[in-house]
Amino acid sequence: MATHHANSPLPHHGGFPRGGAQAHPTRRIRVLGVPLDLGASRRGVDMGPSALRVAGLEARLEALGHEVSDGGDIDVEIAETRSAGSGNAHYLAEIAETCTRTAQAAEAALQDGLIPLVLGGDHSVAAGSISGVASFYRRRGQRIGVLWIDAHTDINTPDTSPSGNVHGMPLAALLGLGPTPLAGILGYSPKIAPENTVLVGIRDVDAAERENIRRAGVHHIYTMRDIDERGMRAVMEEALRIASEGTAGYHVSLDMDWIDPEDAPGVGTPVRGGATYREAHLAMEILADHGRLLSFEIVEVNPVIDERNRTADLAVELACSAFGKKIL
Repeated sequence: MATHHANSPLPHHGGFPRGGAQAHPTRRIRVLGVPLDLGASRRGVDMGPSALRVAGLEARLEALGHEVSDGGDIDVEIAETRSAGSGNAHYLAEIAETCTRTAQAAEAALQDGLIPLVLGGDHSVAAGSISGVASFYRRRGQRIGVLWIDAHTDINTPDTSPSGNVHGMPLAALLGLGPTPLAGILGYSPKIAPENTVLVGIRDVDAAERENIRRAGVHHIYTMRDIDERGMRAVMEEALRIASEGTAGYHVSLDMDWIDPEDAPGVGTPVRGGATYREAHLAMEILADHGRLLSFEIVEVNPVIDERNRTADLAVELACSAFGKKIL
C-alpha cells in the first residue's frame, strides 16, 4: 500500500492544492464572542460563545500552530431589560447597536493584522461581522466575497418576515434590502456584491424570501439537492471560485443548523436533511485548501438543547478543519 510522509505532497484534487500539516500558513487569529440571542424566538444561543470556548477552541487552534488571542465578548443587551419593539423586527435597535460594535471589533482585528473569528449568538451577528470586514477592505479599494453556509437564506426583511425575528434578516441587510438600521451599519450600503455572495446547504426558504433573492440579484445558491446530486466537493470548489472572483478573499458565515440535527442537535432552528458530519468536514477542508479565507464566524450554537456540548464540539472541529487541520 502506498503511503505519504507528512512532508511529501499529497495528490491534487481538482484545482486545489493538497498537502500535509505544513501546507497551511500560520495565522494570527482574534476570537470575538457575540452572545446575542435577541434575533431569535428560541432562547439560549447567547451561551454559544461560552460553549465553543469550553470545547477548547483556542487550544485546538493553537495545536495547529496558529497564534490565537481572545478579544472577549461584545457588549449585548438582554431581552429581559428591553422592549421587543416593532412586531415585524423584534429588538432591531438593540441588535443594530450590537452589530455596530461587532463591526468595529472585526475591523480593528484586521487592522491589527489578525483574522477575526466571531462566535455567535444568533445569525443576526453576521450583519456586524461582515460589515466590519467589508469596511476594512473597502478602505483599500477592494471588495469581499461571502460564503453563507446555512439551512436558511436569511434574506427576509421586516416586510416579508413571517416571525419578525431579525436572525432571518442579516443577508438582506448586507445586500442593501434592509432593514435600514442593520443595512446602514458603518454608514454605507450595500456591504457585499450579489455576484460574490454564495449560499450553500439551503433547505428551508420562506415563500416571500424567494422574491427577495430575485430582488437582491443573488444567483449562486446551492441547496441540499445540489449537494446530493453533485457532491460536496464540486459544490464547494465552484462556490469558492465565485466568492473569490475579483475579491480580496471571502468571509465564511457558518450556521451550525446547516448540519443535520443528528450530528448537530443543539442549534437555534434545526431542520432535518442537512450536511453529514463528513460532508461538513470535507467542506471545511476544501475551504482551507483554497486559501482565500479572510474571516470566519460560527453561529446558532444553542447549549440549552444540546447533548453534552456535542454541537459546540463539532463546531470547534469544523473551525480546525477550516484553519488547516488534516487527516494526514
